[in-house]
Amino acid sequence: MELTGTDFLSSLLAIVLLDLVLAGDNAIVIALAARNLPRRIQKKAVLWGTVGAVAVRLLLTGVVVYLLELPGLMLVGGLLLLPIAWKLLQSESQPSHEVDAAGDFWAAMRTIVVADALMGLDNVLAIAGAAKGHMLLVIIGLAISVPLVVWGSSLILRMIERFPIIVYIGAAAIAWTSARMITHDHWLSPWFDANDWATYTLDALLVVGVCLGGWLMKRRRAKRQEAREHP
Repeated sequence: MELTGTDFLSSLLAIVLLDLVLAGDNAIVIALAARNLPRRIQKKAVLWGTVGAVAVRLLLTGVVVYLLELPGLMLVGGLLLLPIAWKLLQSESQPSHEVDAAGDFWAAMRTIVVADALMGLDNVLAIAGAAKGHMLLVIIGLAISVPLVVWGSSLILRMIERFPIIVYIGAAAIAWTSARMITHDHWLSPWFDANDWATYTLDALLVVGVCLGGWLMKRRRAKRQEAREHP
């Protein structure tokens, strides 16, 4: 699939945004895994652990990008992204991280790479979908966002806590990526290409549905909590 300059930039921005919103937990895991190491090798373990994690992430994303070329899998991938967007809006607090602090450099690297691979499956699927089959987009997006996540994770998390709208923007980006994956599936794309209105309608339905539904659900949960605390 050929991308115009505008499509390339919009897809790249989507990938960077998805990386930043979805990778916050992974950055915390990296910090926790290295927290008991001597300071002189702590930064080294974080750096090389991150390099290993990014290499694994690129490999997994490349496999997913290839698989999404098969008929029907782009549709399945798009549908799988919707629960990820919904879950992003439903998190009530910072998730717990059951990650043991490593005692040496190699143990820390192993922990970082394995934990990132296991926790990063949602990232891989979302980024592969946003890349529309272009690994160059994935590589550039990771090159931009990984340093921000690793060295600015605490700042990113504080910004998300202070400006919850960032989470909604991230959820909207995932829902938009889901819609685009569905409309670009080999089985469905001929119909969507012949009916442009359907493409934009699906974009709007998924983005508004996820964001508005998530907001209403959180509001209802907050009211129930308040009713329990102040009967």
